[in-house]
Amino acid sequence: MSTDPGAAVFAQRPWFAANELLAFLLELAALGCLAWWGFSTGNGWLPHLLLGVGAPLLAVVLWGLFAAPKARLRPGLPLVLLVKALVLGGGAAAVYGVGHPVAAVLMAIVVVVNTAVAETLRRRKPVAPAGSDGEPTAPAGPRDAT
Repeated sequence: MSTDPGAAVFAQRPWFAANELLAFLLELAALGCLAWWGFSTGNGWLPHLLLGVGAPLLAVVLWGLFAAPKARLRPGLPLVLLVKALVLGGGAAAVYGVGHPVAAVLMAIVVVVNTAVAETLRRRKPVAPAGSDGEPTAPAGPRDAT
């Protein structure tokens, strides 16, 4: 049995867990799309290399500073959503930039729905199991023995 409290939340809220997994996959896809766009943009190997590596690297730095669950800086929700829009929306724009407008629109729709669901579900408290008062119970220790 897992002692990780995060695992318990995911077990109690499978839709939350599925949406978080989708969010992670969208983040990876956005990085890949930015790299794809960068490597196919510009003339010559130097612009390809700079944009192909630089665009995803910039996205990773922004995400790590402001939007990651353990971000170095924890700004308010508006700035976090702005960074998510820049990175994830940038991924969709990159798909458009390489000539796939339908895929770009679909990616943008999935990103918006996923982010809206994620922010809604994060604000809801998990429902306590039936017969529980909602308070966590401490494991029985030597002082609890009679």
